[in-house]
Amino acid sequence: MKRYPGLTLRILASGQPAMGPGKAELISHIEATGSISAAARAMGMSYRRAWQLVEAMNDAFAEPVILTAVGGRRGGGAVVTEFGKQLVAHFRAMEDKASAAIAADIKTFDAHLRHSRGKAT
Repeated sequence: MKRYPGLTLRILASGQPAMGPGKAELISHIEATGSISAAARAMGMSYRRAWQLVEAMNDAFAEPVILTAVGGRRGGGAVVTEFGKQLVAHFRAMEDKASAAIAADIKTFDAHLRHSRGKAT
């Protein structure tokens, strides 16, 4: 099932977002690059913001989502834990389920929207 682009799923913990599409994307970029700074660049966000999100996720969950190594001569790095990988997979599955659950409603709703017509520029 293709995810509905207007659907935004957020999982809250103590009133704070523990997981959402941005954090899931950040985890995926960290997994692909092995770097928080490279993941931040890929997403167009500051390193500081990416680091804050990593800390928030690690604080929100009972197990670490991302493990980091301090920079030095060889540089630092970041590794997504097996738990973190499972978390993203589960979150994506929840997004798919939610999209499937509202698919018929979206079609009905969409029929009432004014769709842009080809405008001359």
